[in-house]
Amino acid sequence: MIFLSTQEPVHRYVYSRIPNAEEEPLSSQSVNNVDNLPQEHAEHEPISLLGALKVPGVVEFSLCLFFAKLVSYTFLFWLPKYIKATTSLSSEQSGDLSTVFDFGGIFGGIIAGVISDITGGRATVCLVMLIIAAPVLFIYNAYGTVTWAFNIFLLFTCGFFVNGPYALITTAVSADLGTHKSLKGNAKALATVTAIIDGTGSMGAALGPLLTGLITQGERKDAWKDVFYMLIAADVAALLLLFRLVYREFSGWCRRREVEL
Repeated sequence: MIFLSTQEPVHRYVYSRIPNAEEEPLSSQSVNNVDNLPQEHAEHEPISLLGALKVPGVVEFSLCLFFAKLVSYTFLFWLPKYIKATTSLSSEQSGDLSTVFDFGGIFGGIIAGVISDITGGRATVCLVMLIIAAPVLFIYNAYGTVTWAFNIFLLFTCGFFVNGPYALITTAVSADLGTHKSLKGNAKALATVTAIIDGTGSMGAALGPLLTGLITQGERKDAWKDVFYMLIAADVAALLLLFRLVYREFSGWCRRREVEL
């Protein structure tokens, strides 16, 4: 006979039934059935290329990065030559001056990341910066050689608004889309989504400098003006690709505000 202490609750004791000798033991099939039960933390299969493209925003941001990198890498490779061709600076001075564009890009990426973290609107931040970048590119081409100080200011501004969206898409946006709720927690999708976005952007990075070389071949008088028209057109194409995502972000903000009210 078993006596339970009245000082302790009964629910602390767990009883299990011990099978009799006459009962049939567990079969191997029963054990296998236990192993085949669905596991909550089962590993996911790697996502396919088509599955990654179906994630909302991947196609739009990939194509946007294509044009954003086209503009950024054209400046990276051809800016010193452009400065030397349009000013009286030496090759060394032109190379030194071109680094101002990179400094602007550093600050642009930081500010874009901070604002997008506060607002949660990745596409909206990119769209606003791309909208400002287009006229800034035109102004730099038209008036960048007026004074030394104005050249530096416009270069910094160009770098700020051109490289800001590029830096944001390759980092925060790629991470967000790689962990999108439509993937249902599939951690193996992050690398695939990031590779699609950055790989598409790299094609633009290769195409921009190539087209610039073809346009400026022969040292035509208006060659550099045509290059900037190409860059402005690429910038406009990048921002147009984000309109649907921006509309979705604004709709989400409006719904949340209605709930709060």
